[in-house]
Amino acid sequence: MDLLNTLVHKGLRRESPTREEALAVLATSDDDVLDVVAAAGRVRRHWFGRRVKLNYLVNLKSGLCPEDCSYCSQRLGSKAEILKYTWLKPDQASAAAAAGVSGGAKRVCLVASGRGPTDRDVDRVTDTIKAIKEQNEAVEVCACLGLLSDGQAERLREAGADAYNHNLNTSESTYGDITTTHTYADRVDTVNKAHAAGLSACSGLIAGMGESDEDLVDVVFSLRELDPDSVPVNFLIPMEGTPLAKEWHLTPQRCLRILAMTRFVCPDVEVRIAGGREVHLRTMQPLALHLANSIFLGDYLTSEGQAGHTDLEMIADAGFEVEGAGEVTLPEHRASVRGGGCGSHEGGGGCGSHDGADGGAGCGSHAGGGSHAGGGVCAPAPAPAAPHLADEPRTDLVSVRRRGAGTDLAPNA
Repeated sequence: MDLLNTLVHKGLRRESPTREEALAVLATSDDDVLDVVAAAGRVRRHWFGRRVKLNYLVNLKSGLCPEDCSYCSQRLGSKAEILKYTWLKPDQASAAAAAGVSGGAKRVCLVASGRGPTDRDVDRVTDTIKAIKEQNEAVEVCACLGLLSDGQAERLREAGADAYNHNLNTSESTYGDITTTHTYADRVDTVNKAHAAGLSACSGLIAGMGESDEDLVDVVFSLRELDPDSVPVNFLIPMEGTPLAKEWHLTPQRCLRILAMTRFVCPDVEVRIAGGREVHLRTMQPLALHLANSIFLGDYLTSEGQAGHTDLEMIADAGFEVEGAGEVTLPEHRASVRGGGCGSHEGGGGCGSHDGADGGAGCGSHAGGGSHAGGGVCAPAPAPAAPHLADEPRTDLVSVRRRGAGTDLAPNA
């Protein structure tokens, strides 16, 4: 296919595809999906080899958010029966982070619901960052606290934060249909504040909210212009009790095309499969590793996913390897610009991923609920799933988080 050959050559040269080419990727048929994956996989392997970076979320403060983001189970007016609790103490958050690191995560993402942090909140988070770094100096820490005020990014950086996440989520033209309590420009401003403070910027999108192909292409091109180190791709989990509870538009094939388009537009950045992969990619998750070089380990902010050992087995069986703590995530040309770059502990940089789709402002992943890394709570074996039709929503795969941070139960990490 001439289109795919063109996109591969552009990706290997870090050239941007045209909007028409990006739209054409999304318009390919299910019959061509393996060709699309193979082509985008060449670009992924060129810049990132077969490494998969593992990241771990710690939900510092769950629920009770004053913002009205339609996708979010922590939003104002949400009827979702999620965990609700105020700020974790630094030692609690550090203990939660340690569970993820012991499972193989090299990055910990600290997330808190809310419009944005007060200066007192920043004090809390800086104490938590220091506690985590004292326990494991090499771990990368990314904060996701909502909209930043002047000087807050610098304070997080001084405390040892490597990255900051704030997602654009959707196109500028449709943003007002999803959220009314803040603007698209507010989000762009926060990403720019993180950049200016020397933090590695992470910003991504949520697919499956009823957006058009044009909206998806618009937001990914806007992300390319912002130039984050990390782009989390969330797949909306329509949580009961939220305005988007009935929005079940995604198939595994469409998710793969969205990831491929993102890889072609952002060839040399960390593309992370974030919330919703277990629900929407399902048994096609291994194919997605040929497109993205990063995933979350353990449960998400307000929802759960598959067992950790299953993720590690999936990575190994697909012919990939977990990225080590001493390996630099970003290609050399990006890592050097970032002063060490994602995955480098010599110069600071990092690349995080938060604010996603089912839990408020969150580390690249609120749209789903994962649970990985070979540990966690023992549970009875589930009953065999009933057969389902290909076009039926898999509501049975949505599970609210009831363990880990904010509970007395061990995390599944």
